[in-house]
Amino acid sequence: MEIDPRTGLPVEAMAWDDLAKSEQRIQVSTVKRKFGKIMTVISGFDKSIDLKKIAKQLKAELGCGGTVKGREVELQGNHRKKIRPLLVELGFDQSSISA
Repeated sequence: MEIDPRTGLPVEAMAWDDLAKSEQRIQVSTVKRKFGKIMTVISGFDKSIDLKKIAKQLKAELGCGGTVKGREVELQGNHRKKIRPLLVELGFDQSSISA
């Protein structure tokens, strides 16, 4: 069994992770919150996806705050146009992302 040196997981397990990411139906929307603040909400993730890791990467790349609530990632600010290329970089299928 071949082990990936970067993650320490078997290579076969990583192929399943990529397959799970390609079958997601991700929706990106914006919501107006208290005091007129805009939040970008990303939903539709499967239970096999580590949302905390994805949220951390998105927050670092966009330079904003955010959180994970339930099966959704909430980011502070309006990032609808910037989210799609970042999610594609993280391994999600571009056709499965609706913004």
